[in-house]
Amino acid sequence: MAPVSPSLRFEKSLYREGVTSIVAVDEVGRGALAGPVAVGMVVIDTAVKRIPPGLRDSKLLPEPVRESLEPLCRKWSLHHAVGLATAAEVDALGIMRCLGLAGARALAMLEEQGADVAGSTLILDGNHDYLNPVLMRPARVVTRIKADRDCASVAAASVIAKVHRDRMMIAHDAEYPGYGWATNKGYSTPEHFAAIDQLGPSALHRLTWLKEAAMLDFPV
Repeated sequence: MAPVSPSLRFEKSLYREGVTSIVAVDEVGRGALAGPVAVGMVVIDTAVKRIPPGLRDSKLLPEPVRESLEPLCRKWSLHHAVGLATAAEVDALGIMRCLGLAGARALAMLEEQGADVAGSTLILDGNHDYLNPVLMRPARVVTRIKADRDCASVAAASVIAKVHRDRMMIAHDAEYPGYGWATNKGYSTPEHFAAIDQLGPSALHRLTWLKEAAMLDFPV
């Protein structure tokens, strides 16, 4: 079965309800053993133009295609940002709180760029609003399952966030050689687990996650 092509149908349905500005939200790195969790956002309005050709949810695209699409997604959107929460924060606060923190940081970046965040409706991929519990000012959030697959704006946010985080993990691979982050980007692979067995955890590993995976035999 061919991958579903995202469209602007859902975004346009919001416009018909009176929405004039949309912030599309998607996260990457949620299930990784190492590195940050990232939340990407793009802003579009009613003047949005035709979506970048070949746009898909970032998980459905080979790395070279994501790299070529990323600048197109940035140019297509009015504003874009990627917020991060570190592995240490994930250990201390838990993944859901850190998704909210990363999202709040991305929203702050959008506001610094001049985006009308307060006047926007946020489309959040999934069925759980992890943003509002950490925001000082409540946001209008619409959750939508498979939004990264179906909504072009959210797919664009996923591509920008994925490329941003992947580039970070490739750079960290040179700082912490041996874990294979240039290829696995911090996710669970047999080679990654074998490297942890041999080298022990790095400063960028989520120790609570490794402990849950029975990878550590000392308290964290």
